[in-house]
Amino acid sequence: MTFSAQKCGICFQPPSIILIYRDNSQDKTRQRIMPVRNFSRFSDCSRAAEQLKNNPRHKAYLEGVSLHQLQKLYSLLRAHLEGQSLAESLEKFHQEETIDPEEDMNKLDDKELAKRKSIMDELFEKNRKRKDDPDFVYNVEVDFPQDEQLESCAWDMESDEEI
Repeated sequence: MTFSAQKCGICFQPPSIILIYRDNSQDKTRQRIMPVRNFSRFSDCSRAAEQLKNNPRHKAYLEGVSLHQLQKLYSLLRAHLEGQSLAESLEKFHQEETIDPEEDMNKLDDKELAKRKSIMDELFEKNRKRKDDPDFVYNVEVDFPQDEQLESCAWDMESDEEI
């Protein structure tokens, strides 16, 4: 049997992950409710998402669902168990998933740096243009406007000049 996931969401009471999928063999749309057991506000969301995705009962259905999306659903559930509203937990998740260009990443620990790098990789892949894309242009030239005065730096001076 082949299944293609269409929507994936979460139900807070009782805690469960809901998957709406298309059963291609019967050409029907179905719903699968996967209960979340042994999950508390202290649980690790990424580990719980991996366990659910690798569960033999749900593995065939969850092939089309990314691990990142399952982690997001588990983090929303954990925030709900901590007493946060859905809007607060979505805002918090959005802040964690965006990169501040002014942030000094040299001061981050290895785990946080790896997280930021994975976010940047996902953003790169999402915006990447491939040869197969319909709006692909081979040689793009862009003139950037120069509204403000350029700053000079010591490293870009000519080698014969002394600092």
